[in-house]
Amino acid sequence: MFPNVIAVETLPDYHLLLTFENNEKKYFDMNPYLNAPIFQVLKSISLFKQARIDYGTVVWSDEIDIAPETLYDLSYFLK
Repeated sequence: MFPNVIAVETLPDYHLLLTFENNEKKYFDMNPYLNAPIFQVLKSISLFKQARIDYGTVVWSDEIDIAPETLYDLSYFLK
C-alpha cells in the first residue's frame, strides 16, 4: 500500500514537491510525462501551477491526474 499525497507545491522545470500522509516529502519530475497526450497541456506553466490535491493524488482538472502509486514509487528524496 502507498500513502496518499496530502500537499503539493509546484517547482521550476515541471517538478512537484509532494508531502505524503506518512510525512515524507519527495520530489517528482513531470518532464518525462509531458509528451504523453493527456499531459501535453501541462506544458503551459500557468496550468501546471494549478496542481492541487484530490482523493489522495495530484490533479489539474477533472480530466488530468496522475496515479498516486506512480507519484510515490517514482518520486525521490533530495540528496
